[in-house]
Amino acid sequence: MSQSRRGSLVESVSNVFIGYGINFALNLALFPLFGWHISLHQNFVLGTIYTVVSLVRSYVIRRFFSNNEWRQA
Repeated sequence: MSQSRRGSLVESVSNVFIGYGINFALNLALFPLFGWHISLHQNFVLGTIYTVVSLVRSYVIRRFFSNNEWRQA
């Protein structure tokens, strides 16, 4: 049973936005340990860029494996 395109998109969006929250919190906690000090706005923009890239990557990989002939008969 293959996953629909909409199902792939919903799963990818959910996964990526949960990851965004984790990334945002970790940036706030870890960057200062390395001497990197960024504003909340910079953290938001940086996270948004990575989130868009991650969303596209996740969706493309999900569709590739969903449509591929790697399934066992």
